[in-house]
Amino acid sequence: QVQLVESGGGLVQAGGSLRLSCAASGSILSVDDMAWYRQASGKQRELVATITSGGRTNYTDSVKGRFTISRDNAKNTMYLQMNSLKTEDTAVYYCNADILKASALRSRYWGQGTQVTVSS
Repeated sequence: QVQLVESGGGLVQAGGSLRLSCAASGSILSVDDMAWYRQASGKQRELVATITSGGRTNYTDSVKGRFTISRDNAKNTMYLQMNSLKTEDTAVYYCNADILKASALRSRYWGQGTQVTVSS
């Protein structure tokens, strides 16, 4: 069984920083493209940042220059460093990953989400 587990969310004041982690575990052959999404209360889930297995990154415009996505392939773990946080960054953050399992089946998985709250 494969699962993604996020950690690192919490409450922070505007202008502060948080670092989210997402660890993939289970019978995994490889973890390919990974991504962070977020969903604010009453809004649709939106893509925040993506990273390929080779380290190529992409960001939504609202977080460019403030957030940095990275990964440690040896640990099957992805990170999101969030700096200069704004109240509008408040949301539940989810990780998503394209995983090739030991069974040779490929699927996309979601983590359970971690709450990030930015106070003014």
